[in-house]
Amino acid sequence: MDPSLLRERELFKKRALSTPAVEKRPAPSSDSSSSKKKKAKVEQGGSSSSKQNADHSNGSFNLKALSGGSGYKFGVLAKIVNYMKTRHQRGDTHPLTLEEILDETQHLDIGLKQKQWLMSEALVNNPKIEVVDGKYAFKPKYNLKDKKALLRLLDKHDQRGLGGILLEDIEEGLPNAQKAIKALGDQIIFVNRPDKKKILFYNDKSCQFTVDEDNWHPTILKELSEGDLYPIALSL
Repeated sequence: MDPSLLRERELFKKRALSTPAVEKRPAPSSDSSSSKKKKAKVEQGGSSSSKQNADHSNGSFNLKALSGGSGYKFGVLAKIVNYMKTRHQRGDTHPLTLEEILDETQHLDIGLKQKQWLMSEALVNNPKIEVVDGKYAFKPKYNLKDKKALLRLLDKHDQRGLGGILLEDIEEGLPNAQKAIKALGDQIIFVNRPDKKKILFYNDKSCQFTVDEDNWHPTILKELSEGDLYPIALSL
């Protein structure tokens, strides 16, 4: 090889060895950066949830923090209606102001917005509450004062062919209903429906008569299709 070429090669090697090499690193991808951010968020979420769990275990969780929600408002309303029903059933039928109701149901600490909602919407529009001179009272389906009122109601239903009345409706509107029903004795009749609900009927004793079994037999008036009534005549 030409000596001049050899010298140039040697000089090139020396220059290459003396020049420092700089390695260019690849830029981090967007996937890796997003995964780091997600990991950071998970760690933050875990720490916050663990803090909440610690607060719950320490008993610092307060239900009043939910007082702004609709669930809390309707929960207060349900408690008020149930309370008004209970006091009506035990004979306390006089109306109460909203402040008296909140006091007796232990809800005096509710906010001004909730009170306004109860006065302007919830109580006045509730079918089980009636407004009497600015006060509130329970409104049962049948407002009965005593056992005589119950007997008159059952008699009226019987005469009009309306049948009986649910026991739960009687208990709702008649204070001390069980005591009154027991006092009426055989003047009323109980019938159990298939769903096990009890129906009260007026026992009209004028319709009771005795028939000699040897002198009657059932007669089908006509052949009826399914779904029709099946009248039977008694031939005496």
